[in-house]
Amino acid sequence: MVSEILKDKFALDIVMMKYIGINPVIVHGGGPQIDKTLKALGIKSQFFEGQRVTNKETIDVVEMVLGGKVNKEIVSLINRHGGSAVGITGKDGDLIMAKRHRKAKKQSPETDRPEIIDLGLVGEITQVNPRILETLDKSGFVPVIAPIGKGKNGETLNINADFVAAQIASAVKAEKLILMTDTEGVKNKTGKLQSGLTKKEVGTMIKEKVIKDGMLPKVNCCLDALKAGVHKTHIVDGRIEHALLLEIFTEEGIGTQIVEKKTDLAGLPTPS
Repeated sequence: MVSEILKDKFALDIVMMKYIGINPVIVHGGGPQIDKTLKALGIKSQFFEGQRVTNKETIDVVEMVLGGKVNKEIVSLINRHGGSAVGITGKDGDLIMAKRHRKAKKQSPETDRPEIIDLGLVGEITQVNPRILETLDKSGFVPVIAPIGKGKNGETLNINADFVAAQIASAVKAEKLILMTDTEGVKNKTGKLQSGLTKKEVGTMIKEKVIKDGMLPKVNCCLDALKAGVHKTHIVDGRIEHALLLEIFTEEGIGTQIVEKKTDLAGLPTPS
């Protein structure tokens, strides 16, 4: 979503979906924009297993970029194309309640206990309160959500956008969860894109380490959403113009659809 053309096409897709009766809820990230702002301010970025270590200085920038610049740009684009979008963060209406997320780092075989890594103001979702989304939906608005949560003491917490999207989809009982990324989708061990996979097939691919690295958390988000009752989940290449419409309205789609069982993959080619 750093390309002006792709951002424009995405906004058009959202407007069309709303027009024909689909009610999208958007959760966005903003990693490249955050990196650029931090660099300009002379603040060094640190990551642990793909998550940004977030101190007080960094969280101020994260909130400014996500809740301000990126969020309002998406809202403006949708509204400019005839839609009605409203930008919020997870702090609004207590939408996303969270706690500080700490990760366990494996130690050497000689030590029994893992080292606990404090990522700072990084959040782990404890509760989603979708009331504000239901209110916006009834009024015909498209919610655009910045992935920022609220801690028990009111502190701002930075949360991975994919995790937020999966939890929001689960809370509103969404028909679909669509994750837009910068890869084609899930590939098999020979590098072939898989159009459709079941939970069981995904589990096997994880076990065999075919699904790994940056794709693993995205796939796990899909599995969590399916477990919570979301009917279908998708991982699509956001670098393709009109990626949303191509995935939803064409038989084969452009990315990977992950579903509960084989019968939900009707019309898709058998994975190979």
